Amino acid sequence: MDSYELPLMEGPSVNPNQAQVQYGPIVPGSVARRPTNPISRSATKETVRDPNLDVNLPYRTLSGDANLSEYTTETAAGEIPGPIEPHGEQRYKLVTFLPNDPENPKNWSKGYKWYCTMVVAITCFVVAFASSVVTADIPGVSDEFNVSEEVALLTITLFVVGFGVGPMIFAPLSEVYGRRIIYGTTLLVAVVFIIPGAVAKNIGTLLVARAIDGIAFSAPMTLVGGTLADLWRSEERGIPMAAFSAAPFVGPAIGPLVGGFLSDAAGWRWLYWIHLILAFVVWVLITFTVPETYAPTILAKRAKKMRQETGKSEYVTEEDIDKRPFGERMRIFLIRPFQLLFTELIVFLISIYMSVLYGLLYMFFIAFPIIFQEGKGYSAGITGLMFIPLAVGVVSSAFCSPLVNKHYRKLIAKHKGLPPPELRLIPMMLSCWFIPIGLFIFAWTSYPRLIWVGPALGGFPIGFGFIFLYNSANNYLVDAYQHQAASALAAKTCIRSFWGAGVVLFTVQMYARLGYEWAGTVLAFISLACCAIPFLFWTYGEKIRQRSKYAYSGEEDEKIENANEGLGPVVREDDEEDQDLRRARSYVSNP
Repeated sequence: MDSYELPLMEGPSVNPNQAQVQYGPIVPGSVARRPTNPISRSATKETVRDPNLDVNLPYRTLSGDANLSEYTTETAAGEIPGPIEPHGEQRYKLVTFLPNDPENPKNWSKGYKWYCTMVVAITCFVVAFASSVVTADIPGVSDEFNVSEEVALLTITLFVVGFGVGPMIFAPLSEVYGRRIIYGTTLLVAVVFIIPGAVAKNIGTLLVARAIDGIAFSAPMTLVGGTLADLWRSEERGIPMAAFSAAPFVGPAIGPLVGGFLSDAAGWRWLYWIHLILAFVVWVLITFTVPETYAPTILAKRAKKMRQETGKSEYVTEEDIDKRPFGERMRIFLIRPFQLLFTELIVFLISIYMSVLYGLLYMFFIAFPIIFQEGKGYSAGITGLMFIPLAVGVVSSAFCSPLVNKHYRKLIAKHKGLPPPELRLIPMMLSCWFIPIGLFIFAWTSYPRLIWVGPALGGFPIGFGFIFLYNSANNYLVDAYQHQAASALAAKTCIRSFWGAGVVLFTVQMYARLGYEWAGTVLAFISLACCAIPFLFWTYGEKIRQRSKYAYSGEEDEKIENANEGLGPVVREDDEEDQDLRRARSYVSNP
């Protein structure tokens, strides 16, 4: 999950000594979310901007009538009263966090939150590292098993395919069972199946092991962004998210560097052993030192414990009372991403652009050995060193990410807290040019007779542009699709993974047919054509969203702006005389 910044909502001052319950903004009747409300989350069209949108909340698992403020609100009593039952005054109670609740991950000490952040970021790094470290000695696999290079390259392809398949499975499971159990079980499976790859006696065993590892390792990549959002409040997320954003790109860049020297010294099997060692370490760290961080899971356990201790069944969470039917959940998780991909122009073109970038990254793992080993006669270890500028570019852009967030906060204030989604495209419009610039440098300095500096340094602007483009694309999809954002991001992840998996199979042939220079130039022109995409949406994005079946169109911004003026109150638990207010607060939730 990538950085997503939200404006801060401030309500009236509260006396901490008073026994009060804090609710989310009470939405007026005209736009209040009720079962029959056409602009609720149960509808596909996102006509209302959710000021409290958190893409990590279980919008897809729970019904459109669920009170999701349960997971984001701290109350003095530790509960939010539900609506009045038809037969009388008895109401169920939604369990919430208490003020300064030690079980709320956002209240953990900053030092411990940073420890958890680094553990999950390193886990993400190790997973990305695993996808590329084996590229250092593809010829070794080919020679030992007497198969073609294309078959040996399937060790990369099948692993990356798993990155596209796994999230379709693990994302919904994490919304039901929490993050910790998914981390622990999938990483354990991944660790176990590295061993058959390391000791494989035939190519079939190796390919099956890599396919299973790709699916299992996709879970941490899917959950890491959500874990960071669990830990950090929106105003604190800039630097932690920057650290996470760099990991998926630094890992693939470091993989060939480590793998090159290791394969030169000990052979291709040690690429799997080093992978096993690192994966086992992060499995131990994340399984035994990082507790559950997902608020719905934590509160569900608390509600169950309260029912057992008190003998009262009224303590519940929204998962107990408002879960969507199983069939509906499966449609949303498995079909909705492809509905968005093939019917929404924004999702389709953004996914194509991200696929081009992702494919470019994996194409480099094949192109660098061609340029430096075949063309210049370098060893695998020295060729791995050529990835350093790419990694430096990624890290440099990660350091600049907080500046981008700071600039966006200024734009939020300028637009009175209702910025159009297209403002997320500004970093993309500026950074998109770095990719073709780097590719042109890489292509036309790759002559075998020239020094290594040109093609190696061409990786710096490419790495520098990656994070800005990915974060901008993800944030634009989130702002444009609101409660449908998880499905939009799933569609993008799926298509980019399949494309990244495919490009490694024809890179060698492309360089053989076109030559070093023109093969790189073709890639440069493709990335140059993609530069038109953010400018297209900057100009026509609002009109496209208005005609969209799913995208947020901004039609109700004025209503929400008026509704939020002076709202977000603190309502006393004993204020029972105002029936309209009591009815409204029973339905308080994200619109």
